[in-house]
Amino acid sequence: MLIRLGFEISYRFLQPTPMVVMLDIHGSRSHDIVDAQPLSTWPLLPTRQFRDAFGNTCTRLLAPAGLLLLTADAVVRDSGLPDRQAPDAMQMPVEALPDEALVFLRASRYCETDVLMQYAWDRFGHIPPGWARVQAICDHVHEAIEFGYHHADPTRGALRALEEGRGVCRDFAHAAIALCRCMNIPARYCTGYLGDIGIPPVDAPMDFSAWFEAWLDGDWYTFDARHNTPRIGRVLIARGRDAADVAISSTFGPNTLERFQVWTDETRQPLLASPGAAGLALAG
Repeated sequence: MLIRLGFEISYRFLQPTPMVVMLDIHGSRSHDIVDAQPLSTWPLLPTRQFRDAFGNTCTRLLAPAGLLLLTADAVVRDSGLPDRQAPDAMQMPVEALPDEALVFLRASRYCETDVLMQYAWDRFGHIPPGWARVQAICDHVHEAIEFGYHHADPTRGALRALEEGRGVCRDFAHAAIALCRCMNIPARYCTGYLGDIGIPPVDAPMDFSAWFEAWLDGDWYTFDARHNTPRIGRVLIARGRDAADVAISSTFGPNTLERFQVWTDETRQPLLASPGAAGLALAG
């Protein structure tokens, strides 16, 4: 399967403002890129890339006063298979976990394991450890939280999401991650593209999506408490402890988001059409 994906995002700044953006396809999927018009800016600006502590690609730039447009477009090869399932995967004891997994057991900004510990053990302590326990957590979060774009709140963490019973995809991920960590299951936050592939089209604007990965039987497995069903066509952008680690943009000064468009669709065209997305956006 081929998937065409990309974005057009524009900001307006009052003054020159430093930015760090995290919008590149994750390095683990670089071999799947068939064609790409990489991250570009209008006006054309110098940029510099680096890898953060979690291996994500970050881009630094100095936004000018006025309008800044960020665009990218790509065709990616995908297996076309739904998320991998391993119902017999077992939970590893903490003493057997690799060092790099331990950071994903700790509390983080949006995953307050300290205040959710008793909540988690009361509800999932009787579930056999392993895949069944993670799936039970996903089932619970899926039922406990109502999805709605109008529920978005960048200050909401896992505790509030469960208390209020509402949120967006990041809230589902934070709640499930926090509950997994309470049960000594390493869990990490993921953000990326997830189109309406293999499901009926959804009548809502496309957005980046959030899901999570849990460490079972010596490997990371994908789970998605919002959709709570295996999906086709995930393309990873970044991983971290929670959404604070993988913000698509960090701006060090006031600004206004003026345009936000994301696309991710199955395609039969292996090459990108010309002109690119940036030209289309400016013409419109």
